[in-house]
Amino acid sequence: MASKEFPLEPVTVPLVDTPNRKIRTAIPAPESVDTLRRMRACEPRSMGGQPPVLWDRAEGVHVHDAWGNQWLDFSSGVLVANSGHGRREIVEAINEAAGRLYHAYCFPTALRLELEEAIAAFAPAPLNKVFLLTTGSEATEACLKLARTRGMALGGPEKSVFVTFTHAFHGRTMGAQLAGGIPGLKGWLGDCCPRFVNVPFPDGFRQTDVSFAVFEESLRAQGVDPARVCGVMTETFQGCNATLLPQAYAKALRDWCDTHGSLLIFDEVQAGFGRTGRAFGFEHLGVVPDLAACGKGISGGMPLSAVLGPEALMNLYGPGEMTSTHSANPVCAAAALANLRLIRSEGLMENAAALDPVLREGSARIAQASGGRIARHDSVGLVASLQWTEPGTTTPDPERAWEMINRSVQRGVMLFAPVGVGGGAVKICPPLVIDEAALREGLEVLETIAAELA
Repeated sequence: MASKEFPLEPVTVPLVDTPNRKIRTAIPAPESVDTLRRMRACEPRSMGGQPPVLWDRAEGVHVHDAWGNQWLDFSSGVLVANSGHGRREIVEAINEAAGRLYHAYCFPTALRLELEEAIAAFAPAPLNKVFLLTTGSEATEACLKLARTRGMALGGPEKSVFVTFTHAFHGRTMGAQLAGGIPGLKGWLGDCCPRFVNVPFPDGFRQTDVSFAVFEESLRAQGVDPARVCGVMTETFQGCNATLLPQAYAKALRDWCDTHGSLLIFDEVQAGFGRTGRAFGFEHLGVVPDLAACGKGISGGMPLSAVLGPEALMNLYGPGEMTSTHSANPVCAAAALANLRLIRSEGLMENAAALDPVLREGSARIAQASGGRIARHDSVGLVASLQWTEPGTTTPDPERAWEMINRSVQRGVMLFAPVGVGGGAVKICPPLVIDEAALREGLEVLETIAAELA
C-alpha cells in the first residue's frame, strides 16, 4: 500500500479531559487547517504522512497545539525524546552553547570530547572510539563504509558483500537503502547492487524458523561465498516490529562473523540509550558487535548520531578522510550531553525496564480486543508493535492500522503513521519518563479502539 495522507477536514469528536489528554476542538483544530494546507502546498508530498496536528509545544510526555488540545505522546517524536519533551536541562545547555559557539566543523572543542567520553561510558569494550555525525542514515553508511574498506583490505575487491535482513530499515540515503530489506524503498535504485544481500529476519512471525541454519542456507541459495562477506548488519529490533534477535541466533551470528572475518554491526538507531530497558539493545543478546550505529534517542531531539567501534576499525581512515560538516555541532553536542546525563541521573533505563511488563501485557490485551486482527504483538522495554493483518494470515492490513492511529489522535493519544511490512504496524514508544498510570491510560484507549476495529 502506498503511504496515505491524513485528511485535513476537521472532524467533530467527543471531548476528552483527563490529566494526560485534553481534546477541546474538532480534529484537526479548525484554526490549524489553513497552515496545514499551506504546508502541503509548499512541501513535497512525502512530508504529509503524519497526523494533522500542528505541534505548538511539548513538555514531558505531552504534546500541545495552540488551541487547548493536549496529547499523551506515544511517539517520542519517532523514538527521539527519550528523556521527555522540553527538558529545562537540555534547553539551558542549548542556549549556553549557542551563545558561545554554534558551529565548529571538525575543529577541536572541549564539548566534543566531553560528549564522546560520555557516549563511550555507556558502551562495553572494545567500543571505545566514537565518531559523531548528524543522522542515523549517516551512521549506518559509515558502518557500511568501514566494513567494506576493511573487507577489501583483507580479502581484495571480492570481500565486499554486505549482508542485511528482510524488512530491515537502515535509513533513507542510497547506501542505507541498498542495505535495507524493504523492496518498496528500493524501486528508485533500479537494478540493485548484487553485493548487497538480504536474508530472512528471525522474527518468529513471517519467518517462523528462527534457527541460524536459515541464515546459512539463504546465503547458499543466493550463491554467496561466506569468505566474500565483509559485514553483517541488523537492527537489534526491527523498525517494523519490536522483536529482538533470539539470543541463540545472535551468538551464532557472532561466531559466524568471527569465523569468516566479517564485521558484526548492530543498528541501534532506534534501540540505543535506554529504549529497551538497557543502554543498547544488544545487551539483551549476550554479544558485543564490532560496530554500533546510534541516533534518535542519543540527543533528546537535536540532529546528532554516532558510530561506536574499536580503535583498529575506527582508525582505518586518516585525518580528514571521514568527516561530516556538522559532526559534533556544539549546540547538538550540548543537548546530547544533557540528555545522556538525564538518562543516567533519573534512572530512565531502569524505568523502561520496570514498565516492560506493563507495556507487554497491555499490548496483549489490545491484540486480544482486536479479535485476531492484530496477529502479532511484540514489546521490549518501552517500545511495542501491533501488526494488523487480514484474518488468519500474515498479510498486512494497513487500513486498520491507519484507522487505529487516526482514532487515537482524535482521542488524545499521539502516534506516528503506520510502519513496517505493507504499512500494517502500529508502534508504541512513549518517552522514557512516562509513569505507569499514564502508560496504562494510553493503552486502555488503544484497547478500546482495537475492539471497535475488530
